[in-house]
Amino acid sequence: MPDRQFPEIQVKSVLNRVEGMPFRWSINPYRGCSHGCVFCMSADTPILIADGTTKSLGEVRVGDRIYGTVKRGAYRRYVPTVVLARWTAWKPAYRVRLEDGTEIIVSGDHRLLSDRGWKFVTGAEQGPRRRPHLTTNNKLMGTGAFSSPADKTRDYKHGYLCGVVRGAAHLGFYPYPRVGRRHGHQYRFRLAMADEEALERAREYLTEVGVETRSFAFLAATATARALGAIRTSARAHIERIEEVIAWPVAPTLDWCKGFLAGIFDAEGSYRNGCIRIPNSDAVIIDCIAACLGRFAFRFVFEKVPRIHGKSLTVVRVTGGLREHLRFFHTVDPAITRKRTIDGQAVKNTARLRVAAIEPLGIDLPLVDITTGTGDFIANGVISHNCYARRTHWFLDEDGVNEWDTKVFVKVNAPDVLRLELSKPSWKRETVALGTATDPYQAIEGRYRITRRILEALRDFRTPVSIITRCPMIVRDLDILQDLNRRAGVTVCVSVATTDNRLARQIEPTVAPPAQRLRTVGRLAAAGIRTGVMLAPILPGLTDQPKHIEAVIRAARYHGARFIGHNVLHLGDVTKDVFTQFLRDQYPELLRVYKTLYGKKYAPPDYRATILRIVSEVKDRLGIREPRYAESSPRDEQLALFER
Repeated sequence: MPDRQFPEIQVKSVLNRVEGMPFRWSINPYRGCSHGCVFCMSADTPILIADGTTKSLGEVRVGDRIYGTVKRGAYRRYVPTVVLARWTAWKPAYRVRLEDGTEIIVSGDHRLLSDRGWKFVTGAEQGPRRRPHLTTNNKLMGTGAFSSPADKTRDYKHGYLCGVVRGAAHLGFYPYPRVGRRHGHQYRFRLAMADEEALERAREYLTEVGVETRSFAFLAATATARALGAIRTSARAHIERIEEVIAWPVAPTLDWCKGFLAGIFDAEGSYRNGCIRIPNSDAVIIDCIAACLGRFAFRFVFEKVPRIHGKSLTVVRVTGGLREHLRFFHTVDPAITRKRTIDGQAVKNTARLRVAAIEPLGIDLPLVDITTGTGDFIANGVISHNCYARRTHWFLDEDGVNEWDTKVFVKVNAPDVLRLELSKPSWKRETVALGTATDPYQAIEGRYRITRRILEALRDFRTPVSIITRCPMIVRDLDILQDLNRRAGVTVCVSVATTDNRLARQIEPTVAPPAQRLRTVGRLAAAGIRTGVMLAPILPGLTDQPKHIEAVIRAARYHGARFIGHNVLHLGDVTKDVFTQFLRDQYPELLRVYKTLYGKKYAPPDYRATILRIVSEVKDRLGIREPRYAESSPRDEQLALFER
């Protein structure tokens, strides 16, 4: 057994937003997993996507469009490019600290674009290591550090509606006397726009405040104009509610200002030739735009545009170049993606990206790399050719090939950071999934007790939780789990791949035996915790026979499992290498089977359908009917989640 290391790290955030899953938030107390299983992987870091937003690397897939750069004429320019490949490798890590406070963790062989061309992070002037390398005289090129996205709080949504309705909608009433009516008013609300994204957001936010609207086609497309869609309502109560929601607040919050800027930009703003402009003829709206921009220290100027009949239009133009424009888009998050493309813009800005220091960390880290059509991408606002990390937060991509299980990073401040995040007014006490990337109850938890302190925070803030684990250590926290279950709700899912002890030791070398895990299910269920079993991963040729599947399901039912899910083995780029080596060492006769089944990441649909049929028949026969999570789903996130 190789020696394990447990470096302690500080994190700035704990709650992770998740897309495409049965839950929206996840927490992982540790980065890395000492279980040493042969099918673990994960990823997380922000890069600049082709629509101007940022996206976690864990969500990026081969074929996705992101931003890279190409040389055109005198300038290098930003252009959309395609992700062609992605992998990880352990390398000695260096911290590159920039003038604006940005810190990126990279390998010495990593290349970054500087004002003097591409430079390796480390090198020498003479000898075998002679190569162009960074010094503190260099300035890196890029957009500047990314800003945090806007939280869609109640104030944000009301601000958005104020901006989009005042900027683009018809709202009011007019006299229209009719026999039998108490008054002669006809009420009207109509919002017509060319972009469905903004209409859908406005309709969703209106529904949340009790205003139901109907969609209709407003204008057909012409040779010079796009089609306009619209939403409307004529109910008096709805009109009065809209007027109430879009009323000017006495003391607008920061979230309201973000929403207002997003709404007015979607309604009337434009982004052309590297300029953000928001026009309006209403002095009150112009003053509000200026005030909101000032709250976030955006610089801007007013431009007067003469119009017909002597009426003038005031345009608010945000200055500061691409760095500030991206900060605007990320901070306020307008709905219309076509308005925030940076295609063709030159790589030149005033971001403070001069290199302040290059420091060896003295440890190896797993660093991720992707290949794109342009050979580069934008990571944390810096044009990058290789592995990188999020600013002020070490990005540690789980690497199952290079001894991922021997170096587990401990997020020592995670419970304290979580309490700050849960105390925000924007937190809605949604269900949090604990342990989606690595087991929250691996052995190191016995020393650090970070998972227990996280559960205490969730209990104190009445936040429901679902937990995925392979470890019986969870029963240590039964007191907290029962209290949390009474206050908010708890669901526990215990992973059991097989009841065969010999095979379990091979694929999960340091995890508790299946019988012990099943007894854990029984103890949790007896304590009133909603507990189930995840039959995963189902391994072709090893655990996919009906008798093996039925053995797990019968044992789970006997021990009180309320639900049973399953998933077939998923082999990503990194996982495939280590699992192939496992087969080569233990089951060489199955190499051809896996080569046939796993030409791609997932087993073929007909194989997954066969497994689903077997599992469903056994569950029906045993009377297990409660649905839980998608079974044999082709979605990347669902497969990856339940195969850890």
